[in-house]
Amino acid sequence: MWHLVVIGGGPAGSAAALRAKRLRPDARVLLLDRDDFPRDKACGDGIAAHGRDELALLGVPDLIADYRPTTRLSVVSPGGARVSATAARPNHVVPRMVFDARLVEAARARGVEVRRHRVRSLAAGNGHVVVDGAFTARAVVAADGANSTVRRLIGVPATPAKHTAIAVRGYADVPPDDEVQLIAMQKEGWPAYAWSFPIGDGTANVGFGMLLPRLRATGLPGREVLHGRLAELLPHLPARDLRAHHLPLSPGRPRLGAGRVMLAGDAASLINPLTGEGIYYALLSGRLAGEAAVQASADPLTAYRRGMRKALGRHLRTTDVLARAAQSPGFIDAAIGTAARRKEVFDLLVDVGLGAGTVPPSLAFAVVRRWIVNTVRRDGAATGHRAAQ
Repeated sequence: MWHLVVIGGGPAGSAAALRAKRLRPDARVLLLDRDDFPRDKACGDGIAAHGRDELALLGVPDLIADYRPTTRLSVVSPGGARVSATAARPNHVVPRMVFDARLVEAARARGVEVRRHRVRSLAAGNGHVVVDGAFTARAVVAADGANSTVRRLIGVPATPAKHTAIAVRGYADVPPDDEVQLIAMQKEGWPAYAWSFPIGDGTANVGFGMLLPRLRATGLPGREVLHGRLAELLPHLPARDLRAHHLPLSPGRPRLGAGRVMLAGDAASLINPLTGEGIYYALLSGRLAGEAAVQASADPLTAYRRGMRKALGRHLRTTDVLARAAQSPGFIDAAIGTAARRKEVFDLLVDVGLGAGTVPPSLAFAVVRRWIVNTVRRDGAATGHRAAQ
């Protein structure tokens, strides 16, 4: 009998295993993954300061200390508004090939048993779960990614296409001193944006992402659209090692599991719908699932839901509302334009997009007011142009 079986060795799964062993060193924790580590994972590789806070709670505060911190962030809106400022706290960019392997090794060093195994079946028992007829656990954390097998096995529906994004990620050469994280948004097919996140070693993680329905609406091959728009937005950064991946975006109230099975990270559609950020959510949800597994063994899922509601409830509802407003590129133009003039708005956007921030009414009003002013000006200019014709 295992106290906890974790399925998936990415940030969410490793966080669950690390937290469970930190809180209860004698707990029997098994970590299963279909791959050996290190292994690549298509991702933006960005780890915000909020993610480093989670690493500290997991007992590995220096896991990425050898990677250069970056503080500069530049964002270009769909309409061309630009903000470039210093973030309140630095971010890091660490390839998932490195980051995930370090987390797994940290878990192994703490006494977690790590095995290569592809999960195919689950069976609920009286106070336990049987995985593939071979592993019996009091609790299971499913952190097996966007295409989660476990989510399907427990009957939780997949994220609908309208809440799914698709992105392509590669690497490009940049000057070694380049330390500005760039997000360049595109009005065509909005929401859509390209990014360049320098790692600090003369390379940068570069990519382009858009909503899946917008991609399908082009009627063109996905590779042609994604690769072409990346090259269009970042022509000075020819990318190599391009890989595509799906991002199940948070709908505001994610389904977190069933019975004694808790979904974490991408498997729970925990990806920020505004930015596509998922590592912070993965570490946080994994940590809370690991806590619930060893501290509330009688009913871990209820405890996990409670912890997630306390940690992310208001934030996820905020991002859901903002994602709906952001369907209008004019709203994003207004937000970026306001952030360029008010540092507190810039800091708030970073906190909402990369962490667990919410929006105070006063700042929401400032963005909406600018949105209305921009709309009135644009409509007035268009009317004047038609009259002149």
